Amino acid sequence: MRKFQISILSTFGEVHNKDEIFMNRAIDLAKKGKFQVSPNPRVGAVIVNNNQIIGEGYHQEYGKSHAEVNAINSVEDKSLLKESILYVNLEPCSHHGKTPPCAELILKHQIPKVIIANKDPFKHVNGSGIEKLKNNGVEISVGIAKEEATELNKRFFTFHQQERPYIILKWAESSDGFIGINEKTPIDERWITGKLSSLLSHLWRAEEDGILIGKNTAKYDDPELNCRHVKGRNPVRILIDKNLEVNQNSKIYNDSSKTIILNAIKHESTNNTHWVKIDFEQFFQELFSICNDHNIMSLIIEGGAFTLNQFIESHFWDEARIFRGQKTFNSGVKAPQIHGHTLYTETIESDHLTFIKNIT
Repeated sequence: MRKFQISILSTFGEVHNKDEIFMNRAIDLAKKGKFQVSPNPRVGAVIVNNNQIIGEGYHQEYGKSHAEVNAINSVEDKSLLKESILYVNLEPCSHHGKTPPCAELILKHQIPKVIIANKDPFKHVNGSGIEKLKNNGVEISVGIAKEEATELNKRFFTFHQQERPYIILKWAESSDGFIGINEKTPIDERWITGKLSSLLSHLWRAEEDGILIGKNTAKYDDPELNCRHVKGRNPVRILIDKNLEVNQNSKIYNDSSKTIILNAIKHESTNNTHWVKIDFEQFFQELFSICNDHNIMSLIIEGGAFTLNQFIESHFWDEARIFRGQKTFNSGVKAPQIHGHTLYTETIESDHLTFIKNIT
């Protein structure tokens, strides 16, 4: 690999700032695995010798080589590893999973120092990778660019620390604050946002593991809930249909992606559709358990007002993405009311988009 001299080191004389520069490069690399690595975390690694990057890599696809492996493999002169520093945004693994432990590879190549942004919350790691390296004489530093690295893997951290998926509420509302109108109104007249907003919604679906709606949305809007307008992996579709009222000719029952039907009647599977009988008195516990079983680390809620309000009132949400279009309904189903910290707003064609973070 071509050596890359970090020229701005002359601007930042302190070692701490130098470490941040290399760690931010590792985080930028990790972002490249955005659509491919779940349920694994997004990880990037950079190997530095004498203030020059001599190797780098990132986790590219679930089940394939980890970032540290790809970074080490990219180094042309392996003898330099004994005098180098490895920067990685998440603690190297120490267990045998789909790939061998990265901690053992680091020890094999005698890398003397490893700088880590975040400790891994996964129960099979959770500090054991750091401990293994320390016990074998590797110098360890943890916490550089910690906030940026945590944001990068917020889904992974929520899933393992709170034992539930990272939950994103998403809806579109009219200019006068209605989320829906009479279900007898033709679907094209109920559509609130423009084409670019729709395209963005499909891109969001490709980024998350699951998508959930209630029975009324399935019955009246008949959504397909895939990311057919962009290149990416379809999320697992979850439908809340307690009494199995949704017609099986609905689009949510097609084979474009795995579908889970939460109901109170039957428990069986046919092809890509899984009916799961649950106790609706324990709805959220049941839902989160199912997400755990299916490695659904993140979930978009695209249901109607009733479903969205269930999550809001139970405080089971992490962020909300709200479109407000120019169309006026004058009456209909009121949009949910939500309180949190507004991260930012932007305009997409004629639509106004607001991102809100839950701070409770």
